[in-house]
Amino acid sequence: MRTTLLATAGVLALGLLGAALPAQAQQRAAITTPEGALMEAADDIAYKPGELTQEQLMSSTRSLFRQDSMNVFRRFPREATERMVVFYTQALALRSLSPIQLTSSQQMLLTGVGSGQIKLSAGQQGNRSYVGGGYKAATGIRFFTLSYPDEATVTRRFTDAGFAAPAFTDQGDGTRAALVSDPGGFQIELVIRPGAKDGSNDGVGVGINVSDLEKSRAFYREFVGLDELPPVEDKLLGLTKYPYRHKETTLYLYKAGNDLPADTGSAGIQYVISDAAMADAKGKARHVKVETPLNKLRGFDLTTVWLNDPDGVTNYYAQVGANRRAGAAPAGTPAN
Repeated sequence: MRTTLLATAGVLALGLLGAALPAQAQQRAAITTPEGALMEAADDIAYKPGELTQEQLMSSTRSLFRQDSMNVFRRFPREATERMVVFYTQALALRSLSPIQLTSSQQMLLTGVGSGQIKLSAGQQGNRSYVGGGYKAATGIRFFTLSYPDEATVTRRFTDAGFAAPAFTDQGDGTRAALVSDPGGFQIELVIRPGAKDGSNDGVGVGINVSDLEKSRAFYREFVGLDELPPVEDKLLGLTKYPYRHKETTLYLYKAGNDLPADTGSAGIQYVISDAAMADAKGKARHVKVETPLNKLRGFDLTTVWLNDPDGVTNYYAQVGANRRAGAAPAGTPAN
């Protein structure tokens, strides 16, 4: 319950980013997130050189996690908004949550999946690259996997919502699967699995096409700290997938070609954590590329740092609540 409240509070705080930062804060050190929201630099809470041990710096970020899932977000053309809402809340039957306005021109639609969220951002930012063509056409996050217990129910929901019925095929492992596309062209793998929770409320899969399997596997295993599972064969997609899991969410890494363009804008990953400054320090120690520097929204106890995996996929660390310098927790000790 607490982790859900933390995530919700973070989303609400993020929704106010485009509203009313004081002019003094804006003049001090403005930082713009990929969504166009204005933040304030958080250099005053960053760990200083020599303040952390080598063990703290080189350990993974996993101990910082405060949610039983990762959130994922999906950017799409603004003109597709109405159909996107119908697709995700009616055809896919995800829980509809209240949307938030990030800026005057940027809205975030929220859907619930288990303890996490799929966040739908209307509007594609010009400083990101977007590549269509399906799950083999580019590197980056190329599809989500959602699970359901009953094929007939899923089919009926799609047709009732005005979409074509998914074409399910046997996967040879007791499941059936179909590949569909949302109204913005992003692919969703639907899996029918006996015992699955409806609306994929037992979790979401995230398919990431990578340029270098060893580099990406090391990033998610050693820096992020996800559980590395044995490779799996996906009959529907014709892929060998390398799973990395945190409780309800599994990232599926795969390599579908060489010299592919990079899609750095269509989707990203968010971790709800206890100490964004610690994630920032760990990233610097491992020379992880920074997308948006350590930043905060005063008055709302939200601190974030946006990092990139080896292919430019957003790994966004969001801390909700007072930073460790405002509390009494020792460095490296997650807050309760």
